[in-house]
Amino acid sequence: MEKVKILLCEDDENLGMLLNEYLQTKGFETELCLDGEAGYKAFTSNSYDFCILDVMMPKKDGFLLAQDIRKLNSNVPILFLTAKTLKEDVLEGFKIGGDDYVTKPFSMEELLYRIEAILRRICVKKSRITSEYKLGKFTFDTQKQLLIIDGKVTKLTTKECELLTMLAQNANNILERNYALKTIWVEDNYFNARSMDVYITKLRKLLKDDPNVEIINIHGKGYKLIIPNE
Repeated sequence: MEKVKILLCEDDENLGMLLNEYLQTKGFETELCLDGEAGYKAFTSNSYDFCILDVMMPKKDGFLLAQDIRKLNSNVPILFLTAKTLKEDVLEGFKIGGDDYVTKPFSMEELLYRIEAILRRICVKKSRITSEYKLGKFTFDTQKQLLIIDGKVTKLTTKECELLTMLAQNANNILERNYALKTIWVEDNYFNARSMDVYITKLRKLLKDDPNVEIINIHGKGYKLIIPNE
């Protein structure tokens, strides 16, 4: 089995070396970059299965680097390392396609747990039996992460795909908010709940081309994807 290859971008050289060595002892293949520009150059030159990006880096910060990475690859998981705890900063990371974040100082075990949780979700997603759903006029391909209507093809991010898949699996039934949070975001907390709200808003915009398909709030419970009965 091939090792998971991680792009690690951290401008604190001591912390970077420590993380690099720890992840290698846990069986990952890692490449350490000390600034955002070096990280971008590495990403465009190599293939990675996972990205760990420090938010506060010289030359190109973690958010800008993540935006550039998302232009090239909408699927690779991105985890942010941040000293910022303001909810605006955390939500910004999710808006641009981040999958999770760890706030400094953090334990190596927590970082490993979050990496493994994200990789497990990807593994489950790839092994799903149902890879295509009909959502009204839309065709939703979960494997290719595509939403298609009348020849218009939209590539979904990993989080968008995971959330829409859960909604599609429970179409016309309630998807419990807590269950979705723990499955996709691992933890049910304020920041993750706000992040899910952001992704629900994104999905609603993507689905607006078919007025018969909508995501509604079920107060105190969760969400329901409404689609026409076949």
